[in-house]
Amino acid sequence: MKRSARRLCGGGALVALLLTGACTTVEQGLAGLTPSGDSSLQTGYAATQRDPVSFEQVQADDPQSVIARSQHPKILAAYGGAYSDPKMERMLATIVGRLAAVTDDPNRAYRITILNSPNINAFALPGGYVYITRGLLALATDSAEVAGVIGHEMGHITANHGILRQQREQAAEIASRVVTDVLHSEPAGEIALARSKLSLAQFSREQELQADELGIKHIARAGYDPYAASRFLQAMQSYQNFRNAFQATNPQLDFLASHPSTPQRIALANALAAKVVPPGGGDTDRDHYLSGIDGMLFGDSAAEGYVRDHHFYHPGLGITFQVPDNFVIDNTAEAVLATGPGDTAIRFDGVALPAESSLVDYVNSGWIGGLDPSSVHEHRIGALEAVSAKAHGGDYAFDVTVIRVGGQVYRFLTAVPSRSAASATAIAEQVANSFRVLSPAEKAALKPLRIRIVTASASDTPATMARRMIGVDRKEAMFRLLNELGPNDGLTAGVRYKIVAE
Repeated sequence: MKRSARRLCGGGALVALLLTGACTTVEQGLAGLTPSGDSSLQTGYAATQRDPVSFEQVQADDPQSVIARSQHPKILAAYGGAYSDPKMERMLATIVGRLAAVTDDPNRAYRITILNSPNINAFALPGGYVYITRGLLALATDSAEVAGVIGHEMGHITANHGILRQQREQAAEIASRVVTDVLHSEPAGEIALARSKLSLAQFSREQELQADELGIKHIARAGYDPYAASRFLQAMQSYQNFRNAFQATNPQLDFLASHPSTPQRIALANALAAKVVPPGGGDTDRDHYLSGIDGMLFGDSAAEGYVRDHHFYHPGLGITFQVPDNFVIDNTAEAVLATGPGDTAIRFDGVALPAESSLVDYVNSGWIGGLDPSSVHEHRIGALEAVSAKAHGGDYAFDVTVIRVGGQVYRFLTAVPSRSAASATAIAEQVANSFRVLSPAEKAALKPLRIRIVTASASDTPATMARRMIGVDRKEAMFRLLNELGPNDGLTAGVRYKIVAE
C-alpha cells in the first residue's frame, strides 16, 4: 500500500485509540520514498539576458544551495514527487522570466518545482529553490496571482529568511536544552522558553509580511496586477473555510502561529498595492494562465486513491467503500478521514499482516486503547474475513472493524462522543459493510480528475457549470471557489472558467 506508511499516524480523537503501530520516523519514511529521478522545472535568468541558462551553472558557487540540495529529495518525497507537464512549465517559465528580469538580485537564478500534491502550498529554500503545488495552481485564476506567490517566495530568498530562520531555530533549540538539562523545567526556565518561542514565531510573522511587501513591489515592476496578491490571499482563506465547514475549529487564538492572520495580510497587501498602481492597473494574463493549466491533474492521484462524492476508490489497491450522505471525506496524508454530524469521525487506513495471523489476535494485541474484550467478534463482509470490536477512550466511544484482503488488513475506526455511543454501531456497520474489492473493469474505468477550461454561453450560470463537474462535493460552492466568484456573482458569456472533470 503505497501510502499506508504515511497513514498510520495522526487523526485527532481517533489517534487516542491507537497505542502502538508500525510508524517509521519522518526521515526514514522520506528516505524510502525519494524518487530516483527529478523532473522539476529548472529555469535561470539574468536581468541582462533573455535566454535561460543552467540553474546549476549559475548557482555552482552559492554556498546556500548546499542546504537546498540536501533537502530537495526529501521535499519531493513528502509531496508526491515533481509534477511534469511541459505546457504548465512553459507557462510558469514565462512568469518567472518576467519577475527575474526586474529583480533586485540579477545574479540570482531560481529553480521552480511543481509538486505533485493537491495541497495548497508554496515555499522556498535558500539558494533559489522555489516550490509550488499543483493544488495551488488549480486554485489560482491568472498569472498575476501566481506571480504574487512566486514573488513572495523570491522575497524570502532575497532577504535570506531561510538562513536567518535557521539561526533563530538553533538558538531556540539551545534554549530548550537549557530548560530541559539545566533548569529542570523550573518556572523561570519555562517562562524563558515560552518567550523564546514567541519571539521565534513573531520573527517568522515579520518575515512573511516583509516577503509580502517585496513580492508586491516585484510583481508591479514586472507589469502584473499587484492587487492579485490580496485577491489570492482571500481565495486561499475562502478555500480554507470551505474545507473546514464540517470540522471542529479551535476558538483559541494561537499566538505561536507562524503566519500573520489572513485578514491582516489582505489589508496590508491592498495597502501596498495601492502605493504602486491604481486599482485596475497591471496585467492579469488570465487567458494564457488558464490555457497553461487546462488538463492539469486535480485532487488525488491514482497512487493516493480517489474521492468521488461519498465514495472512496483506490484503483491500485483495488478497494472501495462509501460513507453516509451527510458525511464529508478527506483523503489526508495520514489516513482517509470522514466527518459527519454530531462530532462523528471515521478513520480508514491499512497495515500489512501475515496471512497466517489471526484477526482476533491482532485486535487483541494491544493497539486499541480501552478495548472491551467481550465485544470482539468475528464475521464476514461479503466473502471477506472481518473482526469488529468496541472501545472507550476519554470522552469518545469507538467501533473498530478490521477486514483482511490478502496480506493487507484494512481498519475502520468510528468515533462518536460517549453520550452518543449507541449511534456509533449503526454508522460503523453501514460504512464497513460497504467495503468491497473492485472488479478489473471497475479499476480500469477509474480516471483521475482534471482541471478543464470551458467557455460560458449566454445561458450558462454557476449552477449549470457546476452540474458539469464530477468527483467533488458541494459542486456549485467548489465552482465558485475555483473561479473566485462571490455568492451572488454570475457568469459572463464568452469568458472561460475552470471546472473539474475527467
